[in-house]
Amino acid sequence: MAEESDLEKTEPASPRRLEQAREEGQVPQSRELSTFLVMMAGVAALWMLGQWVSSRIVALVKGGLSFERELAMNPELMVANLRDVLSEAVLTVAPVFAVLMVAAIAAPIMMGGLVFSPKALQFKFDRMDPLKGLERMFSVHGLAELVKALLKAILVGGVGAWAIWREKEHLLALMSQPLAASLNDFAQIVMFSALLVVSSLALLALLDVPFQLWQYHDKLKMTKEQVRQEHKESEGDPQLKARIRQAQREMARRRMMSEVPKADVVVTNPTHYAVALRYDAAKMGAPVVVAKGSDLVAQKIREIAAENNVPLLEAPPLARALYAHCEIEQSVPATLYTAVAEVMAYVYQLNQWLAGGGQAPEIPRALPVPADMDPGPGRA
Repeated sequence: MAEESDLEKTEPASPRRLEQAREEGQVPQSRELSTFLVMMAGVAALWMLGQWVSSRIVALVKGGLSFERELAMNPELMVANLRDVLSEAVLTVAPVFAVLMVAAIAAPIMMGGLVFSPKALQFKFDRMDPLKGLERMFSVHGLAELVKALLKAILVGGVGAWAIWREKEHLLALMSQPLAASLNDFAQIVMFSALLVVSSLALLALLDVPFQLWQYHDKLKMTKEQVRQEHKESEGDPQLKARIRQAQREMARRRMMSEVPKADVVVTNPTHYAVALRYDAAKMGAPVVVAKGSDLVAQKIREIAAENNVPLLEAPPLARALYAHCEIEQSVPATLYTAVAEVMAYVYQLNQWLAGGGQAPEIPRALPVPADMDPGPGRA
């Protein structure tokens, strides 16, 4: 049962999956929204510019049908006149077409933004498979499109028929009116009917947009296995990352251990902690921690120090403070300068004694370690 649930698409699409879908040209689309916006823009443009457009078209028709004898006898002048008339006609309807173009572009932007995907233009043989075509026709999506088409036809047809029936007496009365007045009244009836039809398309768009968004995200749902695989690809395999971190820690430990023979002294707890210090007056402003560790690592540091004749100093408070407040290759904090200075002085005297004999230096016992720097035996 667990394996079956992992193969079911129950998880919402991840941001990466949505981005991949966009790259493939898959974005939510609503034909009803596009139709509504284009129709609404067209009706609004004609409502505002209709009188201006009609007057210019009438003027162009009159100018195109009336010409002088010289123009009729000269083909070059006729071609030039035709070119001028067509140019004026294009400029007349250009604002309306510009509004329609803006509305056509606005629909996909409102749904999911404009996307240009070369992958969507690639030729695919499976698109020509008749079996898959039939499967798409009789799928849930095909059934939904059929229902929408029937609803659109019924709704738009019903609204249009109601608008005509409502204005039937007005339409019959147009025959008894002068031509100019009847054309003006007819235009108003057409615009009113168009507004009613566009309003019905708005209802379809309000129903279709949520459905298209739901269907789009439902189609892109992922299985739990796909989510895990994507997480591995983006974040990396946790087991592999753990092995890498372990290898990095091992390399850092080996590099740290290689610095212990170069240390001047190793301060111990005596068994739980070990911190190796090195100081070069010509290059360093303060002693530097070159290695530190606890338990087994501390034991290894002590063993390497003993093998390389690096002095070991048992100073539990100082060892705990250095372990808690210093990182590798970091100078000791200023609050521990006095205690560390006594240690380095002891080491210097010890080396002098070992080299030339004389009286052995006294091992420092009560090093001045501030209480707030020592985490204590049970807290470090």
